[in-house]
Amino acid sequence: MKTYLFKISEELDGERLDKALLSLTDSLSRSFIQKLIKEGGVTVNGAAVAKPGFRLSSDDELHFDLPDAVQPEILAENIPLDILYEDQDVIVVNKPKGMVVHPTAGHYSGTLVNALMYHSGTELSGINGVMRPGIVHRIDRDTTGALIACKNDMAHNAIAAQLKEHSIHRVYHAICYGCMEENKGTVDAPIGRHPTDRKKMAVNYKNGKEAVTHYQVQRRFGKYTYLTCQLETGRTHQIRVHMASIGHPLLGDEIYASGRTSPFQLQGQCLHAMTLGFVHPRSGEYIEVNAPLPEYFEHLLKALD
Repeated sequence: MKTYLFKISEELDGERLDKALLSLTDSLSRSFIQKLIKEGGVTVNGAAVAKPGFRLSSDDELHFDLPDAVQPEILAENIPLDILYEDQDVIVVNKPKGMVVHPTAGHYSGTLVNALMYHSGTELSGINGVMRPGIVHRIDRDTTGALIACKNDMAHNAIAAQLKEHSIHRVYHAICYGCMEENKGTVDAPIGRHPTDRKKMAVNYKNGKEAVTHYQVQRRFGKYTYLTCQLETGRTHQIRVHMASIGHPLLGDEIYASGRTSPFQLQGQCLHAMTLGFVHPRSGEYIEVNAPLPEYFEHLLKALD
């Protein structure tokens, strides 16, 4: 149980209760604060106040308690895995569309982690905690393709170091809106949280982290372009954000395609992690794995032809 006690300063005199608590706490959302207030969980000068819009006065004393977070138990599930490579240290799987990589709040089953726990048991690295055993990097829910997981901490540290040094070879296949004029190019633009929509990423020169994507056209279809993208860095939604930033969002992308409607029945963005190359953490041998294009991608290419 964590106890919060605050005394209202002159700067917050006349402020709404929910807004005041939002500014005084850095880890609670406004919706959570409002729910807490409505349920009578916040007292002002010793009396419960159930109205988020209650106006405060300087020197008012606020109090509320938060119970300790309970870590949910993540269960092994017998979910089939398309294994591209496996040994005592690492496993590379071909992740299908619609599968979340690791459990998150309110989504504790059906993930790649649940499947890996069933397949590998306790043979997964523990560096990222009980919610993400074995997970050293991620790809989006509706992105398909090659993803590496680690069976022990030695392998995890080695692969994480390669990711940090940008030495892992990663090539994605994608179909984007528009006919690209250049045969190849590079997008070198930092990526960070969107300034107004916290669920999105964006090119952010003020607070973003370095992000570099190299792309090359494979085929043009008039209104669409089939291309490959090689990652130099691995930021959240990197290819999706970078392609949208140059006017070529990915086909089917429901977040970054700026309201464009796909004429095809797609589940999310048309993006596939085809090639994954890394130096094996134990042998030092370079290993390269290729995940074949998924059926929906092949069918889409034929339809565009």
